[in-house]
Amino acid sequence: MNHRRRTTPHESPEQALRSLGRLTAQILERIKLQQARVELAVALQRQMLPAELPALPGLRAAARYTPSRDGLDVGGDWYDAFPLPGTTSVGFAIGDVQGHDVEAAAFMGQVRTGLRAVCTTTCDPGEVLRGVNELLISMGSDLFTTCSFVRFDPVVGELACSRAGHVPAIQASADSPAEVVWDPGGLPLGIQGGETYPVTRHRLTRAGAFVLITDGVVEGPSYSIDQGLAEVSRLVGAGYDADAEELAARVSEVADRTGHCDDAAVLVLRHDGVRP
Repeated sequence: MNHRRRTTPHESPEQALRSLGRLTAQILERIKLQQARVELAVALQRQMLPAELPALPGLRAAARYTPSRDGLDVGGDWYDAFPLPGTTSVGFAIGDVQGHDVEAAAFMGQVRTGLRAVCTTTCDPGEVLRGVNELLISMGSDLFTTCSFVRFDPVVGELACSRAGHVPAIQASADSPAEVVWDPGGLPLGIQGGETYPVTRHRLTRAGAFVLITDGVVEGPSYSIDQGLAEVSRLVGAGYDADAEELAARVSEVADRTGHCDDAAVLVLRHDGVRP
């Protein structure tokens, strides 16, 4: 019996070039689509971040946002600040949405709007986070977000803080060395209904700084989160009495040293303490 080997005809050089051209066009189209989605996510995020932060006696706030290095992991980190209705207090929030791209940026806008809406009925940080969590659960989204919400009361000189799965803050003052603030907290927002969020109160007796960050600041290929937190603590301890904008810029630079792939946000609350 004779066995003949079946052969596949080879493409001509012209056919190969045409095939390569079609493949290149498909790849370029996908790249353009991804670039458009990234640009839209960045635009949405920057539009939703507050144009300016509230100013009030005894407190100066400053913030920084740094996009991811490769431009693909944008749309997740956010911060906000606004006067609390019917009070002399101001609310500050920072968070990190799970996921990236346009969907995360849009979800960030929903969280920010939800926070402001809930604050029309309560200014207790734990109740604010509980209300937003229930709102997100009712929406049935697949996304969730970590969050820290802080109420600054200028009358008594106090920060009331509640945390939903977010990285801890760092604080330092004239009578207290820098420390990582491991306040108790609950699950990230949008995961489980019925969650409660403890509130921790920090009395501001001396001038100092309270610094809120996202994990993109302190964690990356070059730094573990513990190393990043230690570096931010060092900066806050050395610069708690510096200008708020200057301290925010210094802390934001830590993200560059971690080699972060995520985006990163910093929110600095520089306070004067309570005068006797």
